[in-house]
Amino acid sequence: MVGLIILGVVAFVLFIFVANAVKIVHPYQRALVEQLGRYKTTVGPGLKMIAPVIQKMIRIDMREQVIDVPPQEVITKDNVTVTVDAVIYYEPTDAQRLVYNIANFIVAITKLAQTNMRNVVGEMTLDNLLTSRDNVNVSLREVLDDATDKWGVRVVRVEIQRIDPPNDVMAAMHEQMKAERTRRAVVLEADGAREAAITIAEGDKQARILHAEGIKQEAILQAEGQAQAIREVADADRFREETVALGEAAAVRSVYQAIHDGDPTPDLLAIKYLEALGIVADGNATKIFLPTDLSATLGSLGAIAELFRGGDDDGAAVVTVPARTEPPGEDY
Repeated sequence: MVGLIILGVVAFVLFIFVANAVKIVHPYQRALVEQLGRYKTTVGPGLKMIAPVIQKMIRIDMREQVIDVPPQEVITKDNVTVTVDAVIYYEPTDAQRLVYNIANFIVAITKLAQTNMRNVVGEMTLDNLLTSRDNVNVSLREVLDDATDKWGVRVVRVEIQRIDPPNDVMAAMHEQMKAERTRRAVVLEADGAREAAITIAEGDKQARILHAEGIKQEAILQAEGQAQAIREVADADRFREETVALGEAAAVRSVYQAIHDGDPTPDLLAIKYLEALGIVADGNATKIFLPTDLSATLGSLGAIAELFRGGDDDGAAVVTVPARTEPPGEDY
């Protein structure tokens, strides 16, 4: 019975020993092995065996982690108190230095971030701070990364979450933003009105140009039509006159030919002469000239008859005007 109890105690002690001796290190961890209080080695992921009581294993998470820096009031370069809230992303690079070079890394990096935040923000005005958060993030990351390098940590990035100015400054900023938006609205409205006026003026200009072009084309077409009509009328008048002239010429030739063929006597010519004088007297003429010696005139009718009897070979009469020796006739 006593032997069974001893055996059970030995088995229990052996189980406890094995349980403390077998350690599992995950892939995202690194483990520090201490032997009798001294650093022995750093082991990677996997199943590890240590000597209980004599050795101790400390596991370190090597993944990227985030620390929330508590909000704090910071005075800017233009003496405005703002509340700044930031977060820090870091990842361990050396598990040994992270464990042995800093007692409380979280508190240390938080205080370091707050101190350097005062220095960086204190060199900037409020407007620069609100519009240049990226510059603040980069400056803080560089300062913190240099300071935490001896702790075996690399600061990946620093992000400013909030920047809260005082209430009176916020109200002034809102008024300024409202005024700026109003100004932009007025400018945009003025630009729109200007563009509309320019567009309307361009349209009126084009309309006037087109109207003037239309009037010009209409005048050109009218002038061309009038010129064409004048040419056609002139051609018609010329044709009519040519036709009338040809008809009169033919009539004259026919009359002369008829007289020549009829062999007129002086008495007949005298009668025709008197008829012609009567027609002249009935006309619109105001003066009639008669020779003083009517007998001489009648005697000359014989010469006229000879004129119509004779002629050239083509049948045309040849007129010979004798020189006048008598005094001019009287005016009736």
